[in-house]
Amino acid sequence: MGINTGVVSAIERAPRLTDNHGRAINYLRLAVTDRCNLRCFYCMPGEGINWLQRSELMSYEEMLRISRVLVGMGIDKIRITGGEPFVRRDLMDFLTALSATPGLQKIAVTTNGVLTAPYLPELKKLGINTFNLSLDTLDRNRFFSMTRRDELPAVLNTLDALLSHDMDIRINAVVMENKNIQDILNLVELARDLPVGVRFIEEMPFNGSDHQYKGLSWDHVRILSFIREAYPGIKKIPDPQFSTSMNYMIPGFKGNIGIIAAYTRSFCGTCNRVRITPQGMLKTCLYDDGVLNVRDLMRAENTDDQLAGALLDAINRRANNGWEAESKRLKPVAEHESMATIGG
Repeated sequence: MGINTGVVSAIERAPRLTDNHGRAINYLRLAVTDRCNLRCFYCMPGEGINWLQRSELMSYEEMLRISRVLVGMGIDKIRITGGEPFVRRDLMDFLTALSATPGLQKIAVTTNGVLTAPYLPELKKLGINTFNLSLDTLDRNRFFSMTRRDELPAVLNTLDALLSHDMDIRINAVVMENKNIQDILNLVELARDLPVGVRFIEEMPFNGSDHQYKGLSWDHVRILSFIREAYPGIKKIPDPQFSTSMNYMIPGFKGNIGIIAAYTRSFCGTCNRVRITPQGMLKTCLYDDGVLNVRDLMRAENTDDQLAGALLDAINRRANNGWEAESKRLKPVAEHESMATIGG
């Protein structure tokens, strides 16, 4: 996709996006809001965080513009995240417009599932059929304790609806000592009869300052060992290209199991993604401070070519891995950030 200026634009000239370490970039995680209808203790305080004012958020028009620019530069997959995407008004109008972007091959959604089910028929018509469903426990009391909301029935209803619409489903569970270890095997059992991927994620220090992060006690090695004790037949299977999870199958199961070393960061060498926060901050790594405010560039009336140039420059200064990105931060991550503000 290029700009109709009568000359060859920077976007048209740009090769497939690669960073300064030779990694192809074709995946954007776009956070449409910082707001959420849950209050997961590992993400934010019970009273919530200091929500962004509407003027601080990118408008849908700005999101569509930056998406078009990035798709023109080689991005072919966009994942919609938040906060919780479905708490933002008129999201379906935005997704309808986004799905019409020339060159965009796939839109995926990450959701907590509380509000999602009624939108699934329309989403399927748009060709949006890949969902990550956040679900840390199947126990209603523990769900309430962890999220501070009694919404497990709504989430399970969304899971049933996703299955009935033949969606591609990944269930994401953050593994936390003294919180949901007893849920690991129950979540694994979902994959016995359901065609889902159940993925266990190392806890990360993005907690909105409400909960003291004391370091990682359940890393990917320990999680796998725990599962293997109950399912000794578990076997490694090939990981898809650019996969963040190490993937496994258990004989007789319809679904599969994945483990994401989010804190250990063992997948950085093949990372193909960048993030844009609700306020328009480009993050070339989950662990960086943010490297470019594209919202401000758009509001300063930069052309699409100028935006493309700034994006290329930022991506060409990308940290080699999450540890390097974190080392360059001005403040430790645990002091102030919430996953709700950076899009997961």
